[in-house]
Amino acid sequence: MDIVIISEFGETFARDDNDRFVYLAGMLAGQHDVELVTSSFRHSVKAQRTEARDSWPFTVTFLQEPGYPRNICLQRFRSHRTWGRNVLAYLKERKKPDVICCAVPSLTGPLKVAKYCEKQGIRFVIDIQDLWPEAFRMALDLPVVSSAAFMPFTRLADGIYRRADAVCAVSESYRARALKVNRKSTAGCAVYLGADIAAFDRYAAEHPLERKDGEILLGYAGTLGTSYDLPVVFSAMRKLDRKELRMIVVGDGPLTQAFRKQAEGLEVTFTGRLPYEELCGVLKSCDIVVNPIVGTSVATIINKHGDYAASGKPVLNTQDSDEYKALVDEYRMGFNCRNGDAEDLAEKLEKLMDDPELREEMGRNARRCAEEKFDRAKTYRKLTEVILNGSGN
Repeated sequence: MDIVIISEFGETFARDDNDRFVYLAGMLAGQHDVELVTSSFRHSVKAQRTEARDSWPFTVTFLQEPGYPRNICLQRFRSHRTWGRNVLAYLKERKKPDVICCAVPSLTGPLKVAKYCEKQGIRFVIDIQDLWPEAFRMALDLPVVSSAAFMPFTRLADGIYRRADAVCAVSESYRARALKVNRKSTAGCAVYLGADIAAFDRYAAEHPLERKDGEILLGYAGTLGTSYDLPVVFSAMRKLDRKELRMIVVGDGPLTQAFRKQAEGLEVTFTGRLPYEELCGVLKSCDIVVNPIVGTSVATIINKHGDYAASGKPVLNTQDSDEYKALVDEYRMGFNCRNGDAEDLAEKLEKLMDDPELREEMGRNARRCAEEKFDRAKTYRKLTEVILNGSGN
């Protein structure tokens, strides 16, 4: 079978690349011709690239995109529009594949692909990674004008969702959003982003973090931006005033300097962005991990959830996603805290700090959750079934 996977936001294409679509392409490449089409522009570092860092058993094709300086700016929408045109032109030149699996977002490119597949009779599978424009509306926080201003983007998203022959997503919440407008498909699945558990364990063993005697280490990994409520964690630490507590923050983003300033006077280590294998070592070396997300976020199950669970550490969660909160409660792998409430977070953090047996028990539960819900070697089989056979419910 000739399979094309289209994902605009590709990462390094190195052997330690944790990208969902690199992993998926690798699973399919053993028995099928697989091409992964991505952008020349690497979103996470805002820079151009021309080739994959390592060879793969599938073809990697980079299509030109001019790029943009910030996550939210006019240049970004122009850049996505250009990339979408280039994707369509490439597909018209390429021999017709049997199936196209397309990551959503962005929106312009996937809509062009959706219309092309509809016209050519190609099976069209979408895999929803985030909800646009909902995520942009949250980031801009313009409640008076946002609904009208973002209506064109809603129509773009609906146009993609309606045309999908199968709807996959990184959470059931995202899949349900698409199925509100899709009337032709019952195929698809919700598969968490997850982690390669075997690789996580190998990386964690190879990159242990040096610890101070007697310290309790609280870990955070992710973007340092408007969706992430690190200030509430800093406030909780100040309320506790426990000398043995240190926080390690892995990642960077537009609010890096602001968060550094807010953490002054606390034991907080900012590492910046780390290679994935080093991140695994950091998380495994922590005692507790924290998932602080602002209440207005539309995120559900995200990348860090799989890595946190794989680490086998209890999680303190402030995210208001019903889907993730239910998972934390079901597995008893940490505590759900009231969003934005530093007192509640401090109380539950202290409970874990003072009870090593509880930390150990909840950590074991987290690891069980990782093995049952987040292990890509098992869960991604559903995605391959949808792509190959149109099943997967």
